Amino acid sequence: MADSAPRVASKERREPAVTVAKKAAQVAKLIQTSKHLIAFTGAGVSTSAGIPDFRGPDGSWTLRAQGKPRTKAADTLKAIPTASHMAFVELQNHGVLKYLISQNCDGLHRRSGILPERISELHGNSNRETCKGCGEEHLRDFRAVASYEHSDHDHRTGRKCALCNGDLHDSIINFGEDLPEPALSLAKEHAREADVCLVIGSSLTVTPANEIPEMVGGRRSGKLVICNLQQTPIDSLCEVRVFSEGDVFMKSVMEQLGLTIPGFILRRRLSVKVERQEEERYRMTVGGIDTDGTPMSFLQSVRLEGSRRGARSEPFVLLWRDRLRGGDVLQLELEFMGHYNEPKLRVDHVHREEEETINHVLEFDPLTGVWAVNKGI
Repeated sequence: MADSAPRVASKERREPAVTVAKKAAQVAKLIQTSKHLIAFTGAGVSTSAGIPDFRGPDGSWTLRAQGKPRTKAADTLKAIPTASHMAFVELQNHGVLKYLISQNCDGLHRRSGILPERISELHGNSNRETCKGCGEEHLRDFRAVASYEHSDHDHRTGRKCALCNGDLHDSIINFGEDLPEPALSLAKEHAREADVCLVIGSSLTVTPANEIPEMVGGRRSGKLVICNLQQTPIDSLCEVRVFSEGDVFMKSVMEQLGLTIPGFILRRRLSVKVERQEEERYRMTVGGIDTDGTPMSFLQSVRLEGSRRGARSEPFVLLWRDRLRGGDVLQLELEFMGHYNEPKLRVDHVHREEEETINHVLEFDPLTGVWAVNKGI
């Protein structure tokens, strides 16, 4: 599909602000009366974060077709989720948005707060890799792709699974490869149930992903809304067609709904387990996890106050001698990978007599540079 991109991009069109606001009011009413709202996003949802699209005038594939170098893109690991990303999070948290289908690989939807069980990343996620041995997924605060030259269809990242030592593979879907069946099946399942599908920032030209919105718009009972700057092949199926940047439109929709778009907060979940090995000898295992328990790498080092040595690689394991009682506080110093310039953080871990895993929720505001810690749960 990249090779089929035209040398001259389709003309972009922007409707007047008053028109966009009027259409946003229509869409807000559709959302308010919907029973199963789904969203479908393409590269256009991330352009205001500094990540280029593909088929726009300065899109990656358009420039490639013209023999020009690509537009310099923002580092996806440092990019702040856009107003559109955060609007979807708010709709999800209010129980309005039932499911989100994305063609993007930048990982911003997951980082913004969309729950793993509420999204199909049809084309993969550059921060996710999977073990072909045990099937365990791993989320990374780095690009989970190979650092060596390889063919497009060799997905080995060069890393091994910490659980079974199997080869880890990236999740990126390249042209000519099948979409992941579980993600595609869930997307179609929700499309069959959906009464409203909201499309933001997609040209809807890449198959078979583009069939998802068409499933909704092609039904008499389905309402399809498309917001994009260029025409799409299924514009004729729309209940409401909006020519606008996604952020402009979604801000207006949320205002009509009486909902505030939240600012982005980076949320991390820290897993801590303390085990007594023998008399006054203890072992602490520290790591990151996602909301569903998926292992997540975001730490560079962990140090326990009073211990001589810290841990600087996964799994982060600390060993020491002491006499611990329930209620004793173990002070951890965490060093992060720091894509948002997160400073080191001290976490007070309250020891429990039972050998159980305790999770701490860490929240970082990139605007203020301040961490907040929710006590262990």
